[in-house]
Amino acid sequence: MPCICCGGCCGGSPTTPDPARPAAGAAAGSERAGPGTGAGSERARLFVALDLPAAIRSRLAAWSAERLGPVSGLRLIDRRYLHVTLCFLGWREVGEVGAIAAACRAAAPPGTFALSLGEALWLPPRRPRVVAVELPDPSGGLGRLQAAVSAALAAQGFYEPESRPYLGHVTVARVGRGVRARSSPLPPPEAVTFDAGAVTLYRSRLERGGARYEALDTIALG
Repeated sequence: MPCICCGGCCGGSPTTPDPARPAAGAAAGSERAGPGTGAGSERARLFVALDLPAAIRSRLAAWSAERLGPVSGLRLIDRRYLHVTLCFLGWREVGEVGAIAAACRAAAPPGTFALSLGEALWLPPRRPRVVAVELPDPSGGLGRLQAAVSAALAAQGFYEPESRPYLGHVTVARVGRGVRARSSPLPPPEAVTFDAGAVTLYRSRLERGGARYEALDTIALG
């Protein structure tokens, strides 16, 4: 069962203002000599995500605090940073950000679609690294969106698609480093339905206090 977030964009405790409010323009600043780069090259760690409505993020955060807060070894993700990863690009050249944003804009299909909160999952199931909430996709809108963005980015060499089927989910907690989590059943949050709102290209800056996200470009759906 795939979990794009597990080793990618959620690798830390973000400390920036609400990423659902995009910063105007493209990347500000850069890291140098990221993994697999030559000395002096400028790279950015990028991912594309579906943003969640503020009310849904608050609802998930309240559920996490009640159900996961007492679980030893879990680190809850701040409600401001809850999102649905579509594609984790990893380290890319800073100069590619504009083309990546343009590809996402061209790929995003018109119109919004409905999602709902589903089951709570330990991912991956055998040796969990995160707790996530699955997002049932009755209309197939999320699957089509992810496939379109994935194909557009892959066609230009910005992304290598996952070999396993896409699983729409929101990562709500991470298992602490060195902790062996027991994947006991968890009661799901209330199954509320909501409309998808926007797709955002994010930059993840790795800092001592955790990952800090910057919204580089946002595409409104609908």
